[in-house]
Amino acid sequence: MDNKKIAVLFPGQGSQYIGMGREFVEAAGDAAELMELAESASGVPLQRLCFEGPIEELTRAVNLQPAITAVNLICWQAVQKAGIQADYFAGHSLGEYSALCGAGVLAIEDTLKLVSERGRLSDREGRANPGGMQAILGLTLEEVEDILAPFPEEAKVCVANHNSAMQVVISGRHESLEQVDAIVSERGGKAITLNVSIANHSPLIAGAVPDFEKALAAVFFNAPQKPVLLNVTAAEEADPEAIRAIMARQIVSRVRWFEIINSLMAKGVTTFIEVGPKKVLSGLNKKIIPKKAGFTSYQVDTPESLAACLEALGAG
Repeated sequence: MDNKKIAVLFPGQGSQYIGMGREFVEAAGDAAELMELAESASGVPLQRLCFEGPIEELTRAVNLQPAITAVNLICWQAVQKAGIQADYFAGHSLGEYSALCGAGVLAIEDTLKLVSERGRLSDREGRANPGGMQAILGLTLEEVEDILAPFPEEAKVCVANHNSAMQVVISGRHESLEQVDAIVSERGGKAITLNVSIANHSPLIAGAVPDFEKALAAVFFNAPQKPVLLNVTAAEEADPEAIRAIMARQIVSRVRWFEIINSLMAKGVTTFIEVGPKKVLSGLNKKIIPKKAGFTSYQVDTPESLAACLEALGAG
């Protein structure tokens, strides 16, 4: 395990499923305690929503942001206890808060409070300015930007995530997304509507930024104990105040995931461990990382998948 450079990746919204986190919570007292802390910090019945649903209620930003973060941190707690150390951290969109917590920038309770407030404000803005998100497959970032360029500013449609060479997520008003869908089909791509309740990383939720800046100002940011590559810059940042300012912009800025993974590879990372529900980021790694490059990806969201990861790392 010692000779591998390991990057721990945390997923964001869209990775949710009913039952996420249950096996760790039922198996370990400290996991149950972390879930209780998350419920207290958020004021949301997270355990019931995570274990029983309904999925429509879980998927609301006000519930989903603390729910995914709680499960990410419960999984990370188990990974740490098993003796796995990260050389680098990154988190996709909402998952960036789990990464900051893992790297020691944010305390657990502060992380949970911040994502709860982020979820509340995002939900508020999403209700006031309805919109959604679409994954566009089969077109490059440049091709998608070319499609969006003629849309007027009031269409409020933009690139939200650059996930891989041929997967770009856009955010905007529902009618704008429908128009984009038709153009994407004409150009040989495919648009898939995402299971999110708001237009994340778009001007439609910009009204959340001033209030979220106040929440960020009330929380202590430490210098990272391990490097975190940030969504907005696709780079490391060591200064706590700079990180705080970047996280205020993150809510409406593009997620530069494709660049982050390429940068981690360039820094000598050979092993990626996705810590949290589902395998969304592991799936993206398969699209980003060449098959013959010799990189390995694992995913942990149950005791069983943790055991498989440990066995593979031990054998490597």
